[in-house]
Amino acid sequence: MRTPVSSKLHRLKSALAGAFGLAAVAGLALGAGPAEAAPKKEFKVAWSIYVGWMPWGYANDTGIVKKWADKYGIKIDVVQFNDYVESINQYTAGAFDALTVTNMDALSVPAAGGVDTTAVIVGDFSNGNDAVILKGKKDLAAIKGQKVNLVEFSVSHYLLARALESIKLKERDVKVVNTSDADMVAAYKTKAVTAVVTWNPLVSEILTDKNAHAVFDSSKIPGEIMDLLVANTAVLKDNPDFAKALVGIWYDTTTLFTADTPEGKAAREAMGKASGTDLAGFDSQLAATRLFAKAPEAVAFVRSPDVGTTMDRVRKFLFEKELLGSGAKSADAIGIELPGGKVLGDAKNVKLRFTDTWMAMVADGKL
Repeated sequence: MRTPVSSKLHRLKSALAGAFGLAAVAGLALGAGPAEAAPKKEFKVAWSIYVGWMPWGYANDTGIVKKWADKYGIKIDVVQFNDYVESINQYTAGAFDALTVTNMDALSVPAAGGVDTTAVIVGDFSNGNDAVILKGKKDLAAIKGQKVNLVEFSVSHYLLARALESIKLKERDVKVVNTSDADMVAAYKTKAVTAVVTWNPLVSEILTDKNAHAVFDSSKIPGEIMDLLVANTAVLKDNPDFAKALVGIWYDTTTLFTADTPEGKAAREAMGKASGTDLAGFDSQLAATRLFAKAPEAVAFVRSPDVGTTMDRVRKFLFEKELLGSGAKSADAIGIELPGGKVLGDAKNVKLRFTDTWMAMVADGKL
């Protein structure tokens, strides 16, 4: 889950219910086919603040979005949301054509809500930005029997599950306490809270306490918490130039801000300021992110068997938490298509697709 520190984050289960409500208004339902779409000239992209998604805001502010939209004779409206959950709901309801979202949330909300969705860009994965933190203890095993504050049903909940699995514990060995991201730092400072799971910049802020110890982080599960740019599959099918513009925007921007140049530094500084930190803070978060700044890197990652392995874990976690929809009788209820055509789950109900199609066009110089 990715949200700015100042926003209030709703429980993802509630978000799922809200998404279903909005989807119903839009004529969508679990098991429904792709929404009808048609060629058009204007598109809307929803994004929210997180280190891996800041390039979208920067690209919009500096004319990179317009440059690529003009190339393909279209208009792209890039809209920032301060509430990540609301951005997902709006996309699921059909108000937006594309969305920045994690792999887990793409499956649990739009895909589970019947919206056939394609990951156009795999932008990065968390490589330390998400962490399990204990107060006064340096060993993960000390978490047994503790209350653990986290945003329930978010990627923090998933990270906890993976952490417990690594030491052969189950969730029943701890007590999860649902806590919003906005309250996490304040909660940690209270005597009653001894364990939290959260993400940056909250992780960095909590770790300034000398008694705080990160005992497990997302670098231990590389590639499992992915940050994506997804789009409605039907829209992509009828408007391939939209996808081409999206990858053009992304790689143009990543090339700029990762360069060791005054322009690159200025871009990172601007993104840091826009996300509520400074250059040093942004660079620190970027260091805990495996950014796929170059298209060949992203293509190699999405073609690897690791994506399928991860999504298999994720779908099972979501089914266990009853986040694949009320009609889901197993983790196979929703089909997830991988590059090469392999499908996890129901091949007749594919609602989430990973593809290298447009990233490969960049890698091959064919935009």
